[in-house]
Amino acid sequence: MPFFADIVFGFAHTLMRVLPYMAVMGVAFAGLSFFTPCNPGQPWWKKRGLVTDLCYWFIVPVFTRYARIGFTVLITVYLLGINTEAGLIKFLEFGHGPISRLPFWLQFVLYLLSTEFLLYWSHRMFHATRLWKYHAVHHSSEDVEWISAARFHPLNLLLGAVLVDVLALLSGFNADIFLIMAPLDTLTSGWVHANLNWTLGPFKYVFAGPVFHRWHHTRAHDGVNFAGTFSLFDVIFGTFYMPEDELPKDFGIDDKEMPESFGRQVLYPILN
Repeated sequence: MPFFADIVFGFAHTLMRVLPYMAVMGVAFAGLSFFTPCNPGQPWWKKRGLVTDLCYWFIVPVFTRYARIGFTVLITVYLLGINTEAGLIKFLEFGHGPISRLPFWLQFVLYLLSTEFLLYWSHRMFHATRLWKYHAVHHSSEDVEWISAARFHPLNLLLGAVLVDVLALLSGFNADIFLIMAPLDTLTSGWVHANLNWTLGPFKYVFAGPVFHRWHHTRAHDGVNFAGTFSLFDVIFGTFYMPEDELPKDFGIDDKEMPESFGRQVLYPILN
């Protein structure tokens, strides 16, 4: 019984942290996209697949929270032999090893750069291997909006963001970094998926923006612009794509069998 109570509490706690950000983004991006849309049309609350996107927003944060904690604890207990509550807290709460002795601001910068590098290559892996069928769930949204940001298959999350964060914790980074990264990731993910015509001018070569990422979601150019935060990685590794005087359109995937509902989308790549 305490286990289920903990699950319910964790679910409620996570949603209470996510909902305010959803509300802010819903209002802010509705207003901004009215004045500077990348793809003029209906507002985000009339997009195709809205109910599916909402399911992902309500379930994905809870899943990633427990997956991150669970895998970190399992590895720490069974591979490192730290199996007491006091030992786990001492090992993970404030970091450990050489990295933990660095100033917090430097740890934060190193975390940003190292995890973005790993996520860039993880993202490319999902596009270039048989794992694509799981990542295709994210690309299945034909109306790309800020609310499309959470549409990720659980396996995609496990081998992407969750795995990278577990490696960061085991490497010795201070866990307080996640207090900053959780809201930052939520807001930046929504922003790069927002229906905005913002190219960021000369900063487009350093930071990912709405137009930059929307090119990644087009049917014809899904092999470009893999970075989620720093487009500089795409510049370095030759996958940067931002044509002048042209905006992205025609989003989605060619697989017409991809279901639209949340539950069927989760099962589809597993059964096919």
